[in-house]
Amino acid sequence: MKVLITGGASGLGRALALRFAQEGAEICIADINLDGAAETISLVEKAGGSGFTYALDVRKEAEWNQLHDHILERWGNLDVVVNNAGVATGDRIDAGEWEWWNWVIDINLKGVALGCRTFTPLFKKQAKGHFINVASLAGLLSAPSMASYNASKAAVIAISETMHYELMPYGVGVTALCPGFFRTNLASSMKTSDPSMLKFVDKVFEKSELNGEDIADLAYQAMLKNKMICNPHPSGRRAYFIKRYLPFLYRKEMLRMANGLKKREQH
Repeated sequence: MKVLITGGASGLGRALALRFAQEGAEICIADINLDGAAETISLVEKAGGSGFTYALDVRKEAEWNQLHDHILERWGNLDVVVNNAGVATGDRIDAGEWEWWNWVIDINLKGVALGCRTFTPLFKKQAKGHFINVASLAGLLSAPSMASYNASKAAVIAISETMHYELMPYGVGVTALCPGFFRTNLASSMKTSDPSMLKFVDKVFEKSELNGEDIADLAYQAMLKNKMICNPHPSGRRAYFIKRYLPFLYRKEMLRMANGLKKREQH
């Protein structure tokens, strides 16, 4: 199995790489952090896989095209593309810098779209392949104070659902992975004008029922079943169930959160 993972230098991307390594996969870690990517490949080799690193800025179409050509020259084919590279923002709609919207959308949304556009023709030609697009529970629930992040991840879910049906006749699978908060390094690069947001993120990290390895395994199983949405956290599945089938409870919780934000803003 040959697998391409973006943002695999750390966090969930590294956990996914190690899960595929357990299957003896050959893995390309494409990242702007080549030192971290090299560490991941070292761990992959210890776990039973092999692979190489590639410098990639997911925002740049030309670099995606070069990666496509490099993979074809090196491997001749590809089985899985994991569009994992992502960043975080957390602010009320009237707060933060406008440029942060461009940043999060360029990486979280356009980076995924470019990955899909680049390798869909190959997967169609092969009549096989699978995309795992890393979205977030935030894209399903849209909680207050995360407008730009929620929007970018909701769009990834929309793209993935579109592709899931669009590519099924070609034998190509698509899964949107929608984890909730878990311990990762995503918060270290988070852009927010609200210091309490970082405290909140750190608090919910500690309460997570799952770690990166758990989520990676559930994502792998979802890929094998060609599940359109993988919502791995039990608490996330409960929250989404409440939103869909008990909207009055969901509304009550969202308003509680929004009122809490208002109180903090007034102090």
